Amino acid sequence: MSLLVVGLSHRSAPVSVLERAALVGDEQAKLVQDTLAAEPATEAAVLATCNRIELYADVDKFHAGVAELSTLLAQHTGVSLDELTPYLYVHYEDRAVHHLFSVACGLDSMVVGEGQILGQIKDALALGQELHTAGRLLNDLFQQALRVGKRAHSETGIDKAGQSLVTFGLEQLAGPVPVAEWAAGKRALVIGAGSMSSLAAATLARAGVAELVIANRTLERALRLAESLAEQHAATDAVRVAGLVARAVARDRVAAELPHADIVVSCTGATGLVLTADELRTSLAQRAACPPMGGPGGAAEVVAEVALLDLAMPRDIDAAAHRIDGLRLVDIESLAEAAATPADGSGPAAGAMAADVDLVRSIVSAEVAAFGAAQRAAHITPTVVALRTMAADVVASEVARLEGRLPDLDDKQRSEITQTVRRVVDKLLHAPTVRVKELASTPGGAGYADALRELFDLDPQAVAAVSRADGGRPGAAPARGTAEPNDPKGGRA
Repeated sequence: MSLLVVGLSHRSAPVSVLERAALVGDEQAKLVQDTLAAEPATEAAVLATCNRIELYADVDKFHAGVAELSTLLAQHTGVSLDELTPYLYVHYEDRAVHHLFSVACGLDSMVVGEGQILGQIKDALALGQELHTAGRLLNDLFQQALRVGKRAHSETGIDKAGQSLVTFGLEQLAGPVPVAEWAAGKRALVIGAGSMSSLAAATLARAGVAELVIANRTLERALRLAESLAEQHAATDAVRVAGLVARAVARDRVAAELPHADIVVSCTGATGLVLTADELRTSLAQRAACPPMGGPGGAAEVVAEVALLDLAMPRDIDAAAHRIDGLRLVDIESLAEAAATPADGSGPAAGAMAADVDLVRSIVSAEVAAFGAAQRAAHITPTVVALRTMAADVVASEVARLEGRLPDLDDKQRSEITQTVRRVVDKLLHAPTVRVKELASTPGGAGYADALRELFDLDPQAVAAVSRADGGRPGAAPARGTAEPNDPKGGRA
């Protein structure tokens, strides 16, 4: 295994850099395809969220791999390599596995313990599978990361701190008031119908908004989300007399809906601003002329301030909204600041008991060790299979030679001799092959496969043929060398 990850996240880079480096449109697919085409890489996958951009690859050489992956990230994000390099982190082999497993458990998230990252890891794997850039190593890695993340959430109390970025953002907007109390009776506009926007819509519906409008580029998708939310609300609402009004509109209707909205959440994949400062000022002027909305009790309610939550990367809402009276904007940048320096000194991570976080870390460490052992053991399997195949060929050859010298042997005698020779060979090979598999599963055990090939003069092509037949990595070299002795196991690029 020569797993390498090069990336940047909210922990290593300011949001302004993350925003510029965001991969939009088909750039994720192009990045992994170009990575696979690069000489050092034989597999590739990209994990891109609003908080991180990470490129995973199976590489032949560490230093060449770091240089190539860093260059590719710069080319595809549009941020120059000189500017990007100070914010990049690098993890290699077991440290890379540890990093992804930690990410999957929510330990590396802006909101510790959040579970949305599992869906994003699943999407990253699906893209690699669709493009055939993820082979055996990355398939195993990402699938195991999903299992580790689910295990952490099911076996520990990490979910106590695992509020979503949506909930965290709404809490920042609501201030000291509980979100359900703050949102009750308000009109909400959600722009986008992807996973984050869907979560925002569902959260607002549960919080008690009276009207929810979903605006999306594809109207059919917005309609499905609105209908689903209305049905779920009708089935569970046993308190409010008036049911949730959920509507869907095309995204070009946002300007018409904006003056009526008290809460606006936007998370799209747009390359430019969805809401500009001028559009927001115009909506405020129109809002002043709108009749107040009847609240749950029938009384008119006037909401003095419009709450804006921008969860997109790059941003959907003009940052100038921070300076417009009548608007309160919370975006990824302000969420990062709130997560890093909470007003009460506790922060999102403090919601989880320290014991739960420590338990998740223990799970990650154990899973990393098990994954590494399994990968190292799997690395030697083709060599062991090739050795036993060679031994079987030797037995067959010697039995054939014996038959030529002793043509009078009957079938029973021939069979008994053949079985005896095979048993002798199997007993001679049993202990060494079992032991070499055990040794190969230990750190640094990759060299035992090389020793076995050398001692028995095995044909490298025969070993490679076994690997290919067993679903080997696309484009992998016949025999992977050991890591360079001075390679770091993790750190800055």
